[in-house]
Amino acid sequence: MQIVRDTSSCPELGQGTAVTIGAYDGLHLGHRAVIAEVQREADARGLASAVVTFDRHPASVVRPESAPKLLCDLDQKLELLESTGIDLVVVIRFDEERAAETADEFVQEVLVDCLKARTVIVGADFHFGKGRGGDVALLNRLGPDLGFDVHGMALVDVDGKPTAAEGRVSSTAIRRALVAGEVGSAAEMLGRPHEVRGVVHQGDQRGRDLGFPTANVAVPGSILLPADGIYAGWFVRADGEVLPTAISLGRRPTFYETADASLLEAHVLDFSGDLYDERVAVRFVSRLRGEERFDTVDDLIEQMQRDCEDARRILRP
Repeated sequence: MQIVRDTSSCPELGQGTAVTIGAYDGLHLGHRAVIAEVQREADARGLASAVVTFDRHPASVVRPESAPKLLCDLDQKLELLESTGIDLVVVIRFDEERAAETADEFVQEVLVDCLKARTVIVGADFHFGKGRGGDVALLNRLGPDLGFDVHGMALVDVDGKPTAAEGRVSSTAIRRALVAGEVGSAAEMLGRPHEVRGVVHQGDQRGRDLGFPTANVAVPGSILLPADGIYAGWFVRADGEVLPTAISLGRRPTFYETADASLLEAHVLDFSGDLYDERVAVRFVSRLRGEERFDTVDDLIEQMQRDCEDARRILRP
């Protein structure tokens, strides 16, 4: 997969491209359905397949006070895009200047001058450009004069079937599921468990004192974490090793009356070793229970033992 970060230095593209545009946060099943259609059109017409995306969520610039937390960062998004087999990804720097650009200007600069677009495939509800002035209708008006046709795809459910808004796969629906702790539902829409990444840093070692050492994973504040609670999941080390884990996400009410933020702690099952300063990923598979305050430390330890057994059972092949 070729990555282009400057539209003034786009590659030679022969007959042109079949292209889609979007934030593609999380690269969920709906996104993959659009990309699969791009690839089918590219193969049928002898074109390169391309995705245009952004280096940050446009809302973080246009309406930062209400911008959503992200399902993945840019590096993970590019990894996910590469897994689709797409030929080319154009990463647009989204800043105030780009936010002020009209839809017509964006089409000319990115789709025509850079990508030689021959077909543009987007979701039926797609909007772009200043004030969200661009949509499928605008693309259809511009296309005949600029050399491309347009396909506005219906939104799909988890089975890839066109559906009404209530059952559709979307980044918003996935965020809603995660905020409710429904990581299984989120995984169905993503096509994989929700994954967060960060560096393991040293905590207060309270887990070790309790007999359950944990890796404290510092996740960037821009990334969406599920609701506080206890989860079964997978711990992915920097070398790619994937290990079963019991995950605690919360503010540890047994020990602290108040806490400024939730802490992500992963107890890697049946593991001993040093994980400090390692960049890792944590994948949420199933919610075991909500976060609780226990009257005694012994009660907490007994529950942690049950949590680990539940996680082993769920994650067992």
